[in-house]
Amino acid sequence: MSNSNSRRGDGIRDNRNWGTVGDFLESEIKDGTSLSIVSAYFTIYAFEALKSSLLEINDLRFLFGEPQFIKKLDPERSEKKSFIIDSDGLHLSNQLQLKRMAIECAEWIEDKVEIRSIRESNMLHGKMYHIAKNAEVNAILGSSNFTVRGLGLSEAGGNIELNLKIEDKRDLGDLKLWFDELWNDEKQVEDVKEEVLSYLGKIYENYAPEFVYYKTLYHLFERYLSDQEGWGLLDTPPQLVDTQIWNALYGFQKDGVKGAINKILTHNGCIIADSVGLGKTYEALAVIKYFELRNENVLVLCPKKLRENWTLYQAHVNSTLNPFPNDRFSYTVLSHTDLSRDKGMSDSVDLSNFNWGNCGLVVIDESHNFRNNTYGARDEDGNPVRRTRYERLMEDIVKSGVNTKILLLSATPVNNDLRDLRNQLYLLTQGRDDAFKKSLGVSNLRETITAAQTAFNKWSKRDGTRSSQKLLDELSTHFFKLLDGLTIARSRKQIKKYYRESMIELGGFPKRGKPESIYTK
Repeated sequence: MSNSNSRRGDGIRDNRNWGTVGDFLESEIKDGTSLSIVSAYFTIYAFEALKSSLLEINDLRFLFGEPQFIKKLDPERSEKKSFIIDSDGLHLSNQLQLKRMAIECAEWIEDKVEIRSIRESNMLHGKMYHIAKNAEVNAILGSSNFTVRGLGLSEAGGNIELNLKIEDKRDLGDLKLWFDELWNDEKQVEDVKEEVLSYLGKIYENYAPEFVYYKTLYHLFERYLSDQEGWGLLDTPPQLVDTQIWNALYGFQKDGVKGAINKILTHNGCIIADSVGLGKTYEALAVIKYFELRNENVLVLCPKKLRENWTLYQAHVNSTLNPFPNDRFSYTVLSHTDLSRDKGMSDSVDLSNFNWGNCGLVVIDESHNFRNNTYGARDEDGNPVRRTRYERLMEDIVKSGVNTKILLLSATPVNNDLRDLRNQLYLLTQGRDDAFKKSLGVSNLRETITAAQTAFNKWSKRDGTRSSQKLLDELSTHFFKLLDGLTIARSRKQIKKYYRESMIELGGFPKRGKPESIYTK
């Protein structure tokens, strides 16, 4: 043990008991030194930590062992990938000095550093620091990258590394020869100095306030935009653009359709809760057409009194009143009451043979009619009660057959309390409370809705101190995530404010006259 302790630090550098690579570099780098380094990472914080020594060197050849950062760098987002310029050791004090460090590092690179990179990813994993001044040569090999933690220079402690100082002169010569051969191999290596300098320039560039504002907005909504891009919804699907229903929509309706499709594909469903008169039916028809173009069977469930509102557009009805005959809508229309029947005809649909479990999309008009969840209810003797329409919908459509997506339409999804909303959302989750844990970060649907209802009840009982802002402050962020992720709810006031071009095209909304009382004589 005593022999081991006496030799500790002479050969191995592990950033713990055997010394750090940073200490080794500080002790060996002298005025006029020539450096050769292989590392997958480079950070300006590591440069800052060794700046007093590095500024005195004669020259440095830096070889990136991993090319992904250069190959995938997005200039607009300044996104860091596999090797890193600035993201190691992001402490507040460092962030405040970031611009100064970037400028000093760029000036040093411009003056004394050559930078090249391996062309192919996962080809070079070793790390090397070769230090030469005249006949004096030192080198260390191992696992440490050129980062604060990799070099053991972090105040919070470094990574546990394994590096070995090379002592043999022949090995030192062979190591230099190996590096020179790889450095000069144009098939394996390319020059990336200008790209690194360009990236550093973005760090200390003085951006216009407008750019900072838009960049901030982008990162706030990055997840939403990424979801849309992933489903190809930033650009409307070409087939949908060519349909009559799409071209009949106003701008605010098209945005509602794209949002609804994105939510349905991401969360298995959506509620369109736009105010009365904003065109929920037309928006739903465009969503239906999107899924029909994907060859999915679509079922529309509506109150019996609204049945003709939907059958009008069916191709087989061949109505002269249909404004979209070329779209050839093929969805099936059934009434809410048909869920209570196992046989008989519903217009031309034979309910005894209808395949309830083969619906890829179910559109439920006036979905607040399914706000009462008696699923699994039993009578006082413990016997299952007669199946309700809600249970029939859940068992035979939502949970059976193909994966069923749900589009709910209602201007009033909440009639009594927030349990109305919860029961409708259960149709999207097949009754599960944890369905939105991954996609929305809402771990439990029931608990989130219950907490929101409790907050509302407390707020509503206050005397003279109620305000909408206080209610918003008391509602949890999970509740807002739920609403934002699953609902589209806009008022006429919002449309007037944010869709002025659509309002000009529409000619404004009809004005509601004051009610007039008429008495019999």
